[in-house]
Amino acid sequence: MKIGLFYGSTTCYTEIAAEKIQATIGEELVELHNIKDQALSRCVDYDLIIFGISTWDYGELQEDWESCWQDIATLDLTNKVVAIYGMGDQIGYTDWFQDALGMLHEQVLAQSATVIGYWFNQGYEFSASKALNEDKTHFVGLSLDEDNQYELSEDRINQWSEQILIEYSNL
Repeated sequence: MKIGLFYGSTTCYTEIAAEKIQATIGEELVELHNIKDQALSRCVDYDLIIFGISTWDYGELQEDWESCWQDIATLDLTNKVVAIYGMGDQIGYTDWFQDALGMLHEQVLAQSATVIGYWFNQGYEFSASKALNEDKTHFVGLSLDEDNQYELSEDRINQWSEQILIEYSNL
């Protein structure tokens, strides 16, 4: 199995999370790709794709993702499995918590990908999010908040990494 982890990171929190996911799953299995330096089109070379994105300000995309956003529509993700994690601030931006995660999820689904790794939304305090599934019980990917719940991130990453490997093997 080949896993490609593609992320954009302005303040390095998304990159640090990528490195932790890689360490948890195994450096021999996960190849990291900063989308600032490498084309997003490379993701189609992998069996399992992980995308890392952060929400900025009032529900905005991180700058590296914003610069390649239109490229997503050119990807053929048919028969590809995708998991997504997002970074956000549930206190400072409570009305837009993890919105970029939800926006990326919509784009990936539009390209016919199979998405795994939905994450319970319990243990978070926020008002609104585009990253909730239809019944509002789960985020559409792992939700991390380094500003307010830093101490929970490592356990969440470990649990989610195991979860996506199990879900992938059950497909």
